[in-house]
Amino acid sequence: MTIKHEIKSQLAKLLATEDLVVEHRPVETAQFNVHTRVLTLPQWDNASNYVYDMLVGHEVGHALFTPDQDPPTDIPHSFVNIVEDARIEKLMKRKYLGLGKTFFRGYKELHEEDFFFLKDEDISKMNLADRANLWFKIGNYTQIPIESNEEMEIINLISDTETFADVLVAAEALYKFCKEEKEKEKISDVHMTPQSEGGETEQPEMEQQPQVQSETTEGSSGEGQTEIPEIKEGENNKQGVEVDFDDEPKVTTAEKLEERLRDLVSNYGMDNVYVEIPKVNLDTVIAKNKDVHNAITKYFDYQISKRSGNGEELLFSKVDGEFKKFKKSAQKEVNYLVKEFECRKAADSYARANTARTGVLDCTKLHTYKYNEDLFKKVTTFADGKNHGLVFVLDWSGSMSGVLSDTCKQLFNLIWFCNKTGIPFDVYAFTNEWNRETFDYDKNEFITAEFPSHYEKKENLLCVSEKFTMMNMLTSKTSTKELERQMINIWRIAEYYSRSWGTPYSIADQLGLSGTPLNEALVTLHQIIPQFQSENKLQKVHCLVLTDGEANPLTRHVEIKREDTSWIGQRRLVPECTYVRDRKLGTTYMVDCRWHQFTDLLLKNLKENFPSVNFIGMRVLEGRDVNSFIRMYSDSLTHQKHIQSWKKLRSFCIKNSGYDAYFALSSSALSQDSEFEVDEGATKAKIKSAFIKSLKTKKLNKKVLGEFISLVV
Repeated sequence: MTIKHEIKSQLAKLLATEDLVVEHRPVETAQFNVHTRVLTLPQWDNASNYVYDMLVGHEVGHALFTPDQDPPTDIPHSFVNIVEDARIEKLMKRKYLGLGKTFFRGYKELHEEDFFFLKDEDISKMNLADRANLWFKIGNYTQIPIESNEEMEIINLISDTETFADVLVAAEALYKFCKEEKEKEKISDVHMTPQSEGGETEQPEMEQQPQVQSETTEGSSGEGQTEIPEIKEGENNKQGVEVDFDDEPKVTTAEKLEERLRDLVSNYGMDNVYVEIPKVNLDTVIAKNKDVHNAITKYFDYQISKRSGNGEELLFSKVDGEFKKFKKSAQKEVNYLVKEFECRKAADSYARANTARTGVLDCTKLHTYKYNEDLFKKVTTFADGKNHGLVFVLDWSGSMSGVLSDTCKQLFNLIWFCNKTGIPFDVYAFTNEWNRETFDYDKNEFITAEFPSHYEKKENLLCVSEKFTMMNMLTSKTSTKELERQMINIWRIAEYYSRSWGTPYSIADQLGLSGTPLNEALVTLHQIIPQFQSENKLQKVHCLVLTDGEANPLTRHVEIKREDTSWIGQRRLVPECTYVRDRKLGTTYMVDCRWHQFTDLLLKNLKENFPSVNFIGMRVLEGRDVNSFIRMYSDSLTHQKHIQSWKKLRSFCIKNSGYDAYFALSSSALSQDSEFEVDEGATKAKIKSAFIKSLKTKKLNKKVLGEFISLVV
C-alpha cells in the first residue's frame, strides 16, 4: 500500500493542534525539534497504516507533552526515554480516545512481526528497564513477568507519571534499581558461592543474592557496552576481589525496536525538498502607473517629432478612431454588466434583509385585536452592500501577440463597468522586459539596465527573477480623462502586436512582449491583494487573470559551495518529491509531474490565504488549441460537454482548475463586431448572415459576462 506522506503530515498537525512544520525525509528515526517545532518523519513506506499512524501519534505526543529542556546528566537517556514514552502515549490516548485503537493495533502488528526480537528470548531474564518497556508497549499480547513488590512499585510509579518531573523521578528509581541489580548479579557471578546460588532469602548487603533472577549475556545486546571500573576493596566487596563489569545497565529492547523500525524506512527515491514562497518587495516589483505611461508617451512623442506636419494624426488617427468606435459599441455590454450587477446586488441585499417590530401600534390592525397579537408596525432593514474591488493580471507574453487586442477588449469592458459602478481597480501586466537597457532620447544615450533583487535570497525559496516586473497599466486612482488617455496607449500597443501587416508606429522596448512569468505574478499577489484591499478599504476583492496559456514551474534557490566560496544558485523542482510549504497556513503542496499544475498549486495556496477573494481565469483560445486545453482539466464526460458548449457558444467554463472559474473564449468570436451592420443594397442572405453573426457575438459576451458578474456580487 502506498503511503500518502502529506496526508500523514495533516494527521500530525491535527493531533498536535498547532502549526507544526512536518517534513518526510529518508532518515532512520523520527525527530522532533522542540525549538523550531519541526517534526521530521522517516518515509515509513513499508509500514501499515496502523503502524504509521501509531508512530506519528507517538512523535506528536513528544511535540505536545515533552518540554523543551535538557535531560538530566545523572540518568542515562534511554531510561528517561522509556518512561517518557509511556507517559506521552498515555496522555495521547487520553486526549484522543480513538487513538487507543491505533496504538493497540499498531503494537500488536509489531509484536506479531517480532520487532522486539523476543522469539528466542527469556523475558524473565531481562532487567526491569527492558521488561518495563515491553510492559507498556506490548503487555497486552504477551506475559511480562514482574517478580517482586519493589518492581511492581516502580512499574506503578511509571504508570502514574503525569508531568515531566514525575518522569525524572520514575526514571531515576528505575535506573537505580537496575544498577543495583546489575552490581549484585556481577558480584554473584564472580564469587559463585553456594550462598549466592541459593538465593532464597532477601539480604540487604550488596554481596548477598538478589531476589530476582540474574541477567545473562544471552538476553542482552553486546553492542556499545563498556567496562565498569573495578570494585574497590571494602566497597560492596568485603572479600576484596576486584571485578570488571559494564558501567551501566542497558535498555536493549528499545535499541532492537529502533533497529527494526529502520527496516520500515524506504531505501528508494530521492530526499523530499520543502520550498517556500518568498515575500517580495512591491517597491521593486511594481512599475508605477505614472512611470509606465511616461515611457509609452515619451516614445510615441519621439516618433511624432520625427514626422513632418501633423505627425500624431498620420501615426494614430486610424487606430484611435477604431478605439472610439469600439468604445461606443461596447456600451451595450457595459450597461448589461451594470444592470446585472445592480440586480444581483439588490437581490443579495434583499435576501439579507431583517424585519423587526417598531413598538408603535399599527392603527390599521387594531380591529383585529381579538385574533391577532401582532398589532405593531414593522420596519425592514436592508443589509449594506459590500465594497468590491478588482485586481486584473494581464499576460504580457510573446504568445499573446495574436490575441492581445481581443483580450484588451474584454479588459476594457470590465474597466468601463468598474467606472460606472464606482468599483476600484488596478490592472497589472507581467513582463520580463521592463528592466532592460533603454535609450534616453533627451540625453541621446543608453541607460544601463538595473535588476534589483525583490527579496533576500535564501536556500529553498522559490525563485523570482530580478527581471520580473508587474507593470501597473491602469488604475482607478487616475482621473477619467487620464484613464481614457492610458487606455488609448494600451489599445495602440495591443493593435501593434495583433496586426500582422504592421502599423505606421512602433513601441518602446520596455513594453515589448516577453516570456510568461505568470507564476511569478501569482507569487506577488500575496502582497498586492492585501495592500489593494487596505488602501481602498474593501470588503470583497476579485482577481481576474487574462492569459493565453500556462507557464513553466519556478525554480528554487540552493546554496552552492565550491572550495572556500559559496553562493546562492538555482535548481529545478523535482516532481513528486518537492513540496511547497506555507508556514503561515501550516500546509504543504506536492509539486505534481504535470508542469501546468504548478500554476494551479499557487492558485490553491492563494485561495487558502485569501478565502474571501474570487480568483477568475479568462483564457482567449484559438480553435486549434481548444482540445489540448480541455484535456488538461477534463475527463471523457466533461470533455464532451465543453466541446458542445464551444460549438454552440464559442466558450465554456472550467470549474475544477486552480481558479474559482476558468473561462475559455474564442479569439475569432471576440474579434467579430457585435453591431448589426450591412452595406446598402445587401441581399437578404447577407442581411440574415450579418444578423446571426451579431446575435452570436452578443450571446457569447452576455453569457460570459453574466457568469462573471455572478461571481463578483
